[in-house]
Amino acid sequence: MKKIKFLSVFAVIAGLLLMNSCSEEFLEITPNGSLDQTVLATYNGVDALLIGAYSMLDGVAAGYGWNAASSGWVYGSIRGLEANKGTDSGDQPAINPIQTYSETATNSYLNGKWRSCYEGVSRSNSAILLAAEALAAETITQDEYDSFVSQARALRGVYHFWVWKLWADRGTNTFVPYVDETTDAKTVTNDQDIRANIIADLEAGTTLALDMGQIGRFNKTVCEVFLAKAQMQMNGDYGTARTLLADVVASGTQPSGDPIGLTPKYGDIFDIEFRNDVEAVYTVQYSVNDNSGGNNGGSGEVLNFPYKSGSSPGGCCGFFNPTQEFVNSFRVDANGLPMLDGSYNNSGEELLRDMGIAAGGLWVVDDGDAETTVGQYLINDVVTAYDPANPYIDLAYRSLTGTEASPNVNNDPLTSASDWELIWTEDNSLALDPRLDWSAGRRGIPYWDWGIHTGSDWIRDQSYSGPYSPKKQVYKQSQEGTYTEVGNWTSGYTANGYRMIRYADVLLLLAECKAETNTGDLGFAEVNLIRERAGNTAGFVYEEDGTTPAANYMVSEYTTPFANTADAMEKIMMERKLELGQEGHRYYDLQRWGNFVTEGNRILDYEKTMPWGNALYGGATIGSEDVNFPIPQRQIDVSNGILQQNR
Repeated sequence: MKKIKFLSVFAVIAGLLLMNSCSEEFLEITPNGSLDQTVLATYNGVDALLIGAYSMLDGVAAGYGWNAASSGWVYGSIRGLEANKGTDSGDQPAINPIQTYSETATNSYLNGKWRSCYEGVSRSNSAILLAAEALAAETITQDEYDSFVSQARALRGVYHFWVWKLWADRGTNTFVPYVDETTDAKTVTNDQDIRANIIADLEAGTTLALDMGQIGRFNKTVCEVFLAKAQMQMNGDYGTARTLLADVVASGTQPSGDPIGLTPKYGDIFDIEFRNDVEAVYTVQYSVNDNSGGNNGGSGEVLNFPYKSGSSPGGCCGFFNPTQEFVNSFRVDANGLPMLDGSYNNSGEELLRDMGIAAGGLWVVDDGDAETTVGQYLINDVVTAYDPANPYIDLAYRSLTGTEASPNVNNDPLTSASDWELIWTEDNSLALDPRLDWSAGRRGIPYWDWGIHTGSDWIRDQSYSGPYSPKKQVYKQSQEGTYTEVGNWTSGYTANGYRMIRYADVLLLLAECKAETNTGDLGFAEVNLIRERAGNTAGFVYEEDGTTPAANYMVSEYTTPFANTADAMEKIMMERKLELGQEGHRYYDLQRWGNFVTEGNRILDYEKTMPWGNALYGGATIGSEDVNFPIPQRQIDVSNGILQQNR
């Protein structure tokens, strides 16, 4: 199948719609070749085009990659203030105005995301048209045609839904073009409310079987979840969504027909080897070492790894760092419950940060190997040590002695004051929800099987982006070369497919629907299922000994039933932040709840007080216009003004 490069929504019609060729007066598209319908109009041909439509679920194709990644790290997490850009100010500068709410219509990231979504629409329409040709030629059966078209329509609905979330006006629901297989490129506009079209496409997907035979295809369950999300986000229809989600919980399956549910240990959800485990209602499938040069291996997230080369994963490029406010959110009260009043940001409650402290790994004794320098320290080397009597206290020491000829060896920092100077104490005794240390990498805490996070040497520029590292999408050291691309410029191309729909997400959406419709226990049971799993001690992060928790973890279920919708929603909102943080949902959640401006400014005001806050955010504020993005000017230009700006 040929890949065709698209520069505007109008290319949807002229590029991959195999049946029609329209004027290219205002199109900038150059097809790489033509497709022979007589060859393609077979089962395998239609399936090939459909697979091409599925391939856009990661957002990546020729001409756009991390600027369009559907994992949502830019538009969901950074825009939602649970993460910042990371790296330094000069790398990928188009993200800077997105995180300061000052982006304009000429922002290249916005144009890339628009193009990516509409290429997905285009490929879906191509599959629909070719399926009709194949049916007419009797090379596929009616049942096969129905399955192909239902999948393609569902994909088309998803891609349009993504565009709607980013660009639709929340008052008029306009400014998003709807493009199907019959659309005339010369007349398509963005002045219509297309929500009914999106819903109809997603509803078509709910006719699919539960068992599609392949894990990467949509099935009834997947489409029910997308339809429920669309009803909630676009229409505020929590009743319809509740029915759909209840059916998913009662009888849903993975596309392979396997059961769905909660993975027992929270951290396992993000392990590559569990990418299609029971929690994964739908995972976007990535692959590596398949002769694609890494293009199939999560290239949209390839920047989002610690920056330290050699002894940390990826080695590049230091993007996507959790915010301090997000990290603080995992503080719990004396009962192991969230601090819903935001007091986790108060002095004495917020987590300490190692800003400006030199990096240092665990102190070890000299290994006695003349070929190595393990356990041999020079003056000013920094190490981390632990007092067994205080397992939650991390101590950073600077060596006062040691030369190449006579290194500092076997002098325990805890007892050798003449050889070591204490320079920093990290108190991990504050009670925390254990999900924090699977959601963010922080100094002194084991990071998968890479050893402890050693601090500033894992961060590209602490003074710009703070002291924390991403973790959920990162691979284990033991998986390098097997689940990562070999021979590329970075091992950040991985098989760790994006968990686009998790079962925990389904449960919390159902809880939200119950709360908003004043139904039953208002989501009490679903929230507690999530918290029960979080409290599974087998799923905590442990020190190297495998028995000592890395921090003072505490999490409890709610014991008092939710009093009313407002009480329930306060708890559900926080639970989504803790459970789904760094997974690209936050901005869209705040959009749906109607509190993005107030909540975003609250977080932004706090983040600006951090030592790195001014460098990241300057004088940024969030206004009502920031609930969406401006239509890319490039798209307006190539449409000769048919498309209208939404601001």
